Amino acid sequence: MNLLHILIINKHVGSYLVISRDEQILNLLGLAMRAGKLVLGSDSTLTAIRGNKVQMAFFPSDGGQSQRKKFADKSNFYNVTLIQDYTKTQLTDAIGVNRSIFAIADRGFSRKIQQLILEKERN
Repeated sequence: MNLLHILIINKHVGSYLVISRDEQILNLLGLAMRAGKLVLGSDSTLTAIRGNKVQMAFFPSDGGQSQRKKFADKSNFYNVTLIQDYTKTQLTDAIGVNRSIFAIADRGFSRKIQQLILEKERN
């Protein structure tokens, strides 16, 4: 299944377009998926967190409370960054598969996404 992503453009600056930080993060998730750097699904993500194989995990903002607590506790204990800023729809659209709980198993992607999150919070 081939999905097309619609970019939300914040503003037109001079002769180029500026893409929001959120869209940049979601685009990076799609790139990480195509590069095979994501651990998909609830059980696989928990196993990867416990094994210290991931640096960052994503959980949907509209996910269930019990699962949210489980992932928050595991991520906190194993020192993994847990991102809960995006809905299930946004996450599944970004990676192109129907999985809303996943983790990034690559330091480069994690570092860049962390940088974009910090920039988003500053603005």
